[in-house]
Amino acid sequence: MPPRYFEDFSPGYGSLAPRAVLASDAPWLDLNGDWAFRFSRTGLDEPDGFELPGYDDLGWDRLPVPSHWQLHGYGKPAYLNIPYPIPLDPPFVPDENQTGDYRRVFDLPGSWDGTPAVVRFEGVDSCARVWLNGVELGVSRGSRLPVEFDASQALRPGRNVLAVRVHQYSSGTYLEDQDTWRLSGIFRDVALLARPVGGIRDVFVQADYDVSSGGGRVRFDVAAGAPVEIGIPLLGVVAAPATETFAFDEVRPWSAEDPFLYEATLATPAEQVRVRFGFRTVAINESGVLTVNGRRVVLRGVNRHEFDPDRGRVMSRELMRRDVELMKQHNINAVRTSHYPPHPGFLELCDELGLWVMLECDLETHGFERTRPEPWQRNPSDDPQWRDAYVDRIRRTVERDKNHPSVIAWSLGNEAGDGQNLAAMAAWIHERDPSRPVHYEGDRLARYVDIYGEMYRTPAVVHRIGQGRLRPGEMFYPATDGAGDPADEPRNSKPFVYTEFAHAMGNGPGGLAEYMRLCEQHPRVQGGFVWEWMDQGLRSTDALGREFFAYGGDFGEDLHDGNYICDGLMFPDRTPSPGMLEYQKVNEPVVIEAGGPGRISIRNRYTFLDLSHLRFTWSLSRDGVPVADGPLALPHLAAGERIEIPVPEAYEEGERWLTVQAELAKPTAWAPEGHVVAWGQIPPTGTSARAALTDTRVSAVPAGEHIVLGPARFDRRTGMLVSLGDHRFDGPRLALWRAPTDNDLSWGQGDARYWKDRGLDRLRHRTMSVDAGDAGLTVVVRSSAANSDCGYLSTYRWDTDGQRLRVRVRTEPVGYWPERADTLSEVTVDPDLPDGERKELLHRDKAPFLARIGLIWKLPVEWSQVRWFGAGPGEAYPDSRQAARIGRFHATVDELQTPYVRPQDNGTRADVRWAEITDRAGAGIRIEGDPLFSLAARRWSDRHLAAARHQTDLVPEPLIYLHTDHVVHGLGSEAVGPGVLPRYRLDVRAADFAFILTATS
Repeated sequence: MPPRYFEDFSPGYGSLAPRAVLASDAPWLDLNGDWAFRFSRTGLDEPDGFELPGYDDLGWDRLPVPSHWQLHGYGKPAYLNIPYPIPLDPPFVPDENQTGDYRRVFDLPGSWDGTPAVVRFEGVDSCARVWLNGVELGVSRGSRLPVEFDASQALRPGRNVLAVRVHQYSSGTYLEDQDTWRLSGIFRDVALLARPVGGIRDVFVQADYDVSSGGGRVRFDVAAGAPVEIGIPLLGVVAAPATETFAFDEVRPWSAEDPFLYEATLATPAEQVRVRFGFRTVAINESGVLTVNGRRVVLRGVNRHEFDPDRGRVMSRELMRRDVELMKQHNINAVRTSHYPPHPGFLELCDELGLWVMLECDLETHGFERTRPEPWQRNPSDDPQWRDAYVDRIRRTVERDKNHPSVIAWSLGNEAGDGQNLAAMAAWIHERDPSRPVHYEGDRLARYVDIYGEMYRTPAVVHRIGQGRLRPGEMFYPATDGAGDPADEPRNSKPFVYTEFAHAMGNGPGGLAEYMRLCEQHPRVQGGFVWEWMDQGLRSTDALGREFFAYGGDFGEDLHDGNYICDGLMFPDRTPSPGMLEYQKVNEPVVIEAGGPGRISIRNRYTFLDLSHLRFTWSLSRDGVPVADGPLALPHLAAGERIEIPVPEAYEEGERWLTVQAELAKPTAWAPEGHVVAWGQIPPTGTSARAALTDTRVSAVPAGEHIVLGPARFDRRTGMLVSLGDHRFDGPRLALWRAPTDNDLSWGQGDARYWKDRGLDRLRHRTMSVDAGDAGLTVVVRSSAANSDCGYLSTYRWDTDGQRLRVRVRTEPVGYWPERADTLSEVTVDPDLPDGERKELLHRDKAPFLARIGLIWKLPVEWSQVRWFGAGPGEAYPDSRQAARIGRFHATVDELQTPYVRPQDNGTRADVRWAEITDRAGAGIRIEGDPLFSLAARRWSDRHLAAARHQTDLVPEPLIYLHTDHVVHGLGSEAVGPGVLPRYRLDVRAADFAFILTATS
């Protein structure tokens, strides 16, 4: 059978040449709203008359435009990461191809009579065939790209009918395999735009900043039907001809830190348009460093999908503005528009509020990577039949957004392999817009791109990249491939960005500080983009009416990728996750830390701004209690400068922490006055009095079924503590496992698999001895799992001074602990290390890890209040704790939980000196650690937590589970990226620690 129109290799037919979005005074009609809608579960190849003006659509449903039909009851959403939702049979698609027919009736004002017009669609997924009054206008593919059709000949006075047939799948589907929900329909705005004779069709503004003189030049390339006059009020330009290049001795440049915009008006007798622009120059200098306005920039960014938990990719202006505001508030300065151009309104906000933008084309063919026997077979990227479709997509991308000063780089797309069509896209950009560099991570040897990008490389590999030590052809699989002189490798002279890094799935990512620290060490390592901005959980309700956020598999999909759609720094409701707070801290534009003795170091990490827009304050705490505060005066500190100032006088005893804070001195467009931009804590100048017992010895005395030791009672058979004073509870037991995080699971092959195979989630405990004596009570317990010959042997030594109870724990591994599977070692370890050091790291990469070494207690459910002196207020793990500060904090057990979309280990508080777990009246226990410990408390067991798919699955139990951990394993980023870095791993090893317990009332 011949190909159907939606199975053609071409980008479509009938559309007009792409152009920029222009604010025009020409008339226009908003065609958003309720459209007549008919749904078919199978593809319809030909129209059946529905496009004709006289067709009766009264029996049709009504569907809002913009929207996705799957979110209105027609079909269901589906989530896939890499696989295609259709067979790999390009350019063909299955007959089971959901199709939506749309009709919109509108009246043409009489004043439009005879005026040329275009109908513009900002986004239709995935293929649209368009008619106006029964006249076919054309076919478009390229779901997230705009398209215009000439409507002039089909328009009529009065009543008009616009009809659109939309197919879920088309040949374009093979170019749109992005990691996101598969949703269909007219999901962006639709409008009818008058195009007056003698009007302005397109404008390309090119405004450059001269770093040496502070001046600027601007040129307007205008496509118009009549002579054009230009006005730039702020620069004194009035009614000047558009053919001029305008030069100014002094201009205010645009940057993400100071996003100053000028506005130009361009007019013919028939039309006037307004264009906002900024003076800025993007360049790569002789050292291979990406610069803007002559200065090196570091991209502290995120990958952003467009997402609303209720509307999918349908974005309101308010929600787009909220995204930009949240990014700015959390010290994010850059965004990669993964993996398609966003709604044009988003870029207007980036211009206005200030973000560096890497604008990405609507392109991904990732599913071809999994073809067999060889990957990337029949990949469109290297098939000349697809060349026109590829070039059309980048052309529509660049032409629409070429006037935005926030866009400092073009990206060809994402995970589309390699091939001649990608090289053709890059060549087209270099010809059309040489003012911006080109990026594409799939060009691993940087042959046709200007910016070298990689995904999820380890810090060790990035270190080598930053040093310029890549050998020709080196691809890191393994890291020892490639040969020759690094001086001959082009990548060593190009800027390097983390295209994607630090996969923010669930509890994590870990290692953010290590990645961003490399940007301080190597000028060519210029930051990058965390994957990703936010969890894409769709708001849903269960059978009981309880709200939860759905992910892959929740809609009955035959093929799905589970909760990998929930891998963002923000929760679906745009609440910041702990990972977001960590990234905010790591990216602070002002670094506040200890300097020389008795001094504070303050470093300005802005690229352009001094610190005059900030005010600084200090506060002093003693043992977590604030005792003094005040303003902190700073001299002028330009971008990149550092000073040291004296520490305010500290006169209190105890553990003293000095906290210095930088706040906005005035409100901005993105945050109110007083918003905290940066903070730092200076380590203590003293130490708090640590808990200790007197030398008084109290004997442990058998009493029936119990053993009595001062205020404590123990089970005589197991040696378990059953009460302290008047309080009854159970514990402790050794804990080595946690409810796996998404990074622990790592597609089922991560640390969690090792823990499960060892049975750490189902430990059984055998009391080997219970010895009561004059010095207290000693209990020896062996902990291991069924069908496992490895475990831990723990010795608990209990003593008391008559009021407080101390337990000293010695625990050590026993039996055979096999090595872990070697999956990352060659990628993780720098091959240029000395042989001995490299072998040691390789060995450690195979060493078995634990999730934790600590104790778990079962406490009364009434003990729901937690107070602690340590790191807080939020959770902290070894490789994700920059955002935690030392102080005294209070929370309920419920407030300690972090509601990750897929439940998992969470809520750990680090560096705890002491904690009180009590009821509302203060009755409970106080726990003091030696050394510092980590604390977690929840109303369900770890196994219950691990079994839950959604927060609604977590049913509180009639007790509190309390973890007091001596040490915990890091988080890493192994859900997609590297695992936990060696310094944060918890190897199987012995441990010694102690706790002192006191009953409170």
